Amino acid sequence: METILPWEGVVEFVTVVEQHSFTAAARKLGMSVAQVSRQVSALEARLATRLLYRTTRTVSVTEAGQQYYQHCRPLLDGLHAAEQALSHTQARPIGHLRLTAPVYYGETVIAPILLRYLRDYPEVSAELNLDNRKVDLVAENFDLGIRLGPMDASSLMLRQLAPRVHHVCASPAYLARYGTPHTLADLRQHACLVGMVEVWRFQDGQQQRDISVSGPLRCSSGVALRTAALQGMGLVQLPDYYLADALASGALVSVLERYTLCDAVWATWPRSRFTPPKVTMLVEYVQAALTRQESCPAAGDDIAGEG
Repeated sequence: METILPWEGVVEFVTVVEQHSFTAAARKLGMSVAQVSRQVSALEARLATRLLYRTTRTVSVTEAGQQYYQHCRPLLDGLHAAEQALSHTQARPIGHLRLTAPVYYGETVIAPILLRYLRDYPEVSAELNLDNRKVDLVAENFDLGIRLGPMDASSLMLRQLAPRVHHVCASPAYLARYGTPHTLADLRQHACLVGMVEVWRFQDGQQQRDISVSGPLRCSSGVALRTAALQGMGLVQLPDYYLADALASGALVSVLERYTLCDAVWATWPRSRFTPPKVTMLVEYVQAALTRQESCPAAGDDIAGEG
């Protein structure tokens, strides 16, 4: 009797899920569409479970299929990692990479870097999840996370990638009409465009200071706050990646620079005896892309959180 290997059909199934198509999966695997379809059908038969819904135009994953995929993806990554370790090919990134980052920073900064990384390393595929919540990397099977701002103690690995500078700025028209603030106390006399917490944080020498502010607009969107500042509605405090173009063009003017707060952009990933090249090289790739004039402490080595 023919022995069925437990891996048969798994690679084909995972590839179909990630490529959203039998045709694309077959192309990626160097197989015919019929071969891929037969392997997936045999896997479903062996499991006695439908994993995919197929129509003439689309492929979608069943609830059972999604659960099975979540278990299979890390197994395939582990197999790739084992093969790399044994064959001494640690310098070559291969495999599928799951990355998460905050929405706006991910869209404007991380996504362009990731696209260049994928072009440079075509044996890597990636899934970029943009989410402003603090994603549990281990529970949700992410290889790497990009985090912004102060980091709590963690059992994850950390690397500081770059400084993040928070500017207070306004349009030239606003400053011409209402004047330029020179001290933190001056903020009480100004219209401040604030996020969902009406507190701005500053660095006053060696001390961080929280200043309560108020104004005509409170909004959870940094893009909307920047637009309001550009229209002369008030002062805004935002990280540098929201403001770089507007500051460079003079559309916004930075004020209170002696109190500028600087924190950091971090890469974080699950601690492991063997971190695959697809992760370590992407971290280095992102860090190199984010290199800028150091107005904060320099990016450092990998750090294991205290947990």
